[in-house]
Amino acid sequence: MRRPASARCASTGTDGRPPCTPHRAIPFQALVHAQPPHLTYLSHIPACRTTQALNSRILRWEREAIVSLPEGVVVLGFMVPGSAGLQAATAEGLREAQVVLWSKHGVMARSDLSVAHAVDRIEYAETGARYECMDLVAGRDAGRSMANGGR
Repeated sequence: MRRPASARCASTGTDGRPPCTPHRAIPFQALVHAQPPHLTYLSHIPACRTTQALNSRILRWEREAIVSLPEGVVVLGFMVPGSAGLQAATAEGLREAQVVLWSKHGVMARSDLSVAHAVDRIEYAETGARYECMDLVAGRDAGRSMANGGR
């Protein structure tokens, strides 16, 4: 359980000013941007550039990923980094899910708990992507082989 803001804040900081303002009590979202290599690699493959296709590939490998990323990862098509279009699409995507993949670039993740929790979400998605990449390198398409009973 979170302590009330007044319990988290000391009365004064080292410079004599309050280190935080307890009366504000503003909810926050930690945002993390990263370029995880396996997720980014998969976003270069046309068959993985939809939200449904990517999630079916990366969420099957670890059951914990489904718990940590219940909405999956929202996949955005390629947009110019820093553009207004990318900013708007990212904001919309982060309303739907906690991780957004920018095709051919990287990810943004959010958490209302901490920066570390946002990083954990990226790591779960990246782990699934790494397993998917290993499967592709091994010459198997996991989706096809799983549909055929593993043959």
